[in-house]
Amino acid sequence: MRGSNRFLSLNGKPVKTPVVLASMAGITNAAYVLERAAHVGVAFIGGFSLDAATQEAAKQLVAAGRTEFSDSLDDIATELAMLEGSHVVIGLNLRGSTPDAFVAAARKFGKEVIYEIDAHCRQQPMIDAHCGEYLLYNTDALCDIIRALHAEGVTVSVKTRAGVVDDRQLARKVWAAGADILHVDLMDTGYTRIRQIRNSCPLILIANNSIDSPDKMMDMFSHGADLVSLARGASVPTLQLLDRYIRATAEESGWYNSPKQLCRGGDLRSLTFCCMPVKQCPLLSTLDSIGMTRQDYLALKEGLVQDSPISQGSHTCFGSLAWCCKSSTPCMFRDMTLKAVPLPKNEYMALKRDLADGIMEKIFADVPTDC
Repeated sequence: MRGSNRFLSLNGKPVKTPVVLASMAGITNAAYVLERAAHVGVAFIGGFSLDAATQEAAKQLVAAGRTEFSDSLDDIATELAMLEGSHVVIGLNLRGSTPDAFVAAARKFGKEVIYEIDAHCRQQPMIDAHCGEYLLYNTDALCDIIRALHAEGVTVSVKTRAGVVDDRQLARKVWAAGADILHVDLMDTGYTRIRQIRNSCPLILIANNSIDSPDKMMDMFSHGADLVSLARGASVPTLQLLDRYIRATAEESGWYNSPKQLCRGGDLRSLTFCCMPVKQCPLLSTLDSIGMTRQDYLALKEGLVQDSPISQGSHTCFGSLAWCCKSSTPCMFRDMTLKAVPLPKNEYMALKRDLADGIMEKIFADVPTDC
């Protein structure tokens, strides 16, 4: 199996489980994280207000009874020191109105943490301070912040809210600006929105909102999410349930967030499971939508599996496991070949994951310039 890479790495560190603590202003602090550290792989603490405008907005909200906004920028260093050795990848959720404010934070706290731009807060004082949801309606300002952080060489996440603007276009814009992670509060849009975003950009995707059961978590993973996050529902029992379930899934299946097959609503990663383009099926329209010819698709998959165990399979439908379906789909020819190679199903799926990674790299090789 993949060992430390069974899931993924963020900010140069292996993520022990793809379950994330999302920030809750003034609530997600080091003590909160440490209580849950056994069952999360990533945690965003904060949010923290960086500049005079956002700090004044926080004061207004506290005065109005929203005491969770009573965070202090001065506390960050202490919080980070408490989290050393926790084996949790840490991010800072930050509210700010200018690129300079974010750059100052990056220079102060260094590259050991992820910098998450809060484009999510919808409280009016924060919007008036030109942060939070303001940045979704003013994407030039958002992209200026992303570019400034990217230039500092740090890992950049953007926390956003689905359904406010065109999420696909937003994904392309933040990708082009240099973001690494898109952390999406899905609101009521569900996993179909994650699939749309997954098909629009190659960023690491964190799906958030009401993910409190294995079924909901797997819906997100099978439609394009790399991680799932919890906020107010992040009780220790819930986190433990999700963590144990996804660890067992990863061990058994070999690919913890494998997509549904394309013909069953899968995202672009599911091209790894598609056969040759010889019949009328969703593969043909998908290739047209991404501007890939049938011949290019054939050459791409054949090239990516060259010298790999899944290049074998003379008794399969198309002469290679490269064209075979997901391990959960019954197929006697695939299974006979896997036994003959021999190749366990979980290793087969791990190799299919590698193939999917190569396909996605090809699809998203060119950073957009038209957004």
